[in-house]
Amino acid sequence: MSKQTPVYGGQALLEGVMFAGQDHMVTAIRRNDDSIDYYHLKKEKKPVFQKLKKIPFVRGVVALIESAGFGSRHLDFASSRYEVTPGEEESGEGEEMSKLQMILGVAVVGVLSFLFGKFIFTLVPMFLAEFLKPWFPGKTVQILLESGFKLILLLVYLYFISMAPIIKRVFQYHGAEHKVINCYEAGMPLTVENVQKQSRLHYRCGSSFILFTVIVGLFVYFFVPTDPLWVRLVSRILLIPVVIGISFEVLQATNKLRNVPVLRYLGYPGLWLQLLTTKEPKDDQVEVAIASFNKLHEVEKNPEIACTLNHS
Repeated sequence: MSKQTPVYGGQALLEGVMFAGQDHMVTAIRRNDDSIDYYHLKKEKKPVFQKLKKIPFVRGVVALIESAGFGSRHLDFASSRYEVTPGEEESGEGEEMSKLQMILGVAVVGVLSFLFGKFIFTLVPMFLAEFLKPWFPGKTVQILLESGFKLILLLVYLYFISMAPIIKRVFQYHGAEHKVINCYEAGMPLTVENVQKQSRLHYRCGSSFILFTVIVGLFVYFFVPTDPLWVRLVSRILLIPVVIGISFEVLQATNKLRNVPVLRYLGYPGLWLQLLTTKEPKDDQVEVAIASFNKLHEVEKNPEIACTLNHS
């Protein structure tokens, strides 16, 4: 990817994909009648946030908060238009179960849920390690145990939620999102054939970011005491934004180094985790991702058409 090529981000949604550019965000979702519905959101750039986003180790936390605000509106759009497929109705899952799955799907892919989940995935491993302290004392062993439990908890969680049909489809759209970005950054025309040839993994993925918080946390925790328990508890909570800030910089660095021999392997752990959070998409899912990306380009060239995308 050349330096002049704009950087785009994305997010998998219920039956769709959102792509974000410098000033605009566009979501495309597939309806039951096979039509594609769109939603547009113009980024409101707050001066304070723009200044903070220029500060290393602070910009990661700001970017996450900003993404939560923007992303939640796209999640709301996708979930409000979620429709039970004929197969779900016939299988007896019913409307109630479909709504429950819808809520679960939104919670899994939402940025806000990441903030809540960060507390859970930070504190539960800490208490598990603390429970084993009589058998495994010592600061180094405790931190290794804590980080190990955190990684295991993350992998088990992702594995089991990926077995739910609706989450599997979200993960397929996640794969479609990455394939479109990879195809675009490779300078190839966005056709279904070209996109499907691309990898479903990408260095800038939020899944990599989540894994990096585990790895970064392992090293950061060595700088604070593990005893007594209340100090360990408070420090873990207070260090969450620190770990997030550093992990964001690590994510950006691995993306910049992805074409450098040897150094490209620094991003591989994050790519391996994406084997759980992405699935190979079907052609019709890739079509939705392409439609979202192309519509974003149209809006960027002609912002006036944005008002025709949103529906009440």
